[in-house]
Amino acid sequence: MQTRQSNALRAPQDSLRDARTSAQDAQPFSDPFDDVHEDGATHAGYAGQSRPAPAKSSAMSSTTRDPARVAEGASPADASSEPPEPLGPDDPLAPLPFNPYKGNRGITRAWHAMKNSFAGFRVAIREESAFRQELTLAAILVPCGVLVPVDAVSRVLLLGSVFLVLIVELLNSSVEAAIDRISLERHELSRRAKDLGSAAVMVALFICVMTWGLLVGPIVVRWVRAMF
Repeated sequence: MQTRQSNALRAPQDSLRDARTSAQDAQPFSDPFDDVHEDGATHAGYAGQSRPAPAKSSAMSSTTRDPARVAEGASPADASSEPPEPLGPDDPLAPLPFNPYKGNRGITRAWHAMKNSFAGFRVAIREESAFRQELTLAAILVPCGVLVPVDAVSRVLLLGSVFLVLIVELLNSSVEAAIDRISLERHELSRRAKDLGSAAVMVALFICVMTWGLLVGPIVVRWVRAMF
């Protein structure tokens, strides 16, 4: 008798529980963070069902397509979808173009460098009167520097000062040729560059004269006194 009464009391409770469960199943799935989803996207349903991805806004797609909007403040993630633009020839980060004159290596490079050097000497002798004058002076002073009775360090200084004049004159001639290649018109910067090269030659000549005067001058004075 008691079992029948307990079953009779339990039946309404079970039916009430089943009704609550069915009501919960019928309700749509609610996300506790539903108030922060983007673009009003609706959820698909209960757990286990796939949710649709939020659609991209038109502003985002236009930002991705327009590099100017990316520069104005769009996120880098949007800009990363576009491939980078190729560097122009005037861009400092662009690789240098291939130079066919730099392709030689080893002995071939040394051979071509020697030929170019002799060609430079021929051009300087043929075209530059100042270099011809200094080369004539060097043809006189180099044998004197070899024969004069001085120590090894003084001999190196004598010969080095002569070759220094030739080196600086060659560099000055190359600067003048480059300026004339750009333009033959009179310009303040062109005049300044040529004057600076001429000043460098004058300094080299002063070093040569000072070196020979200090090292060879006393020897010449002793020779003159011995002769007279």
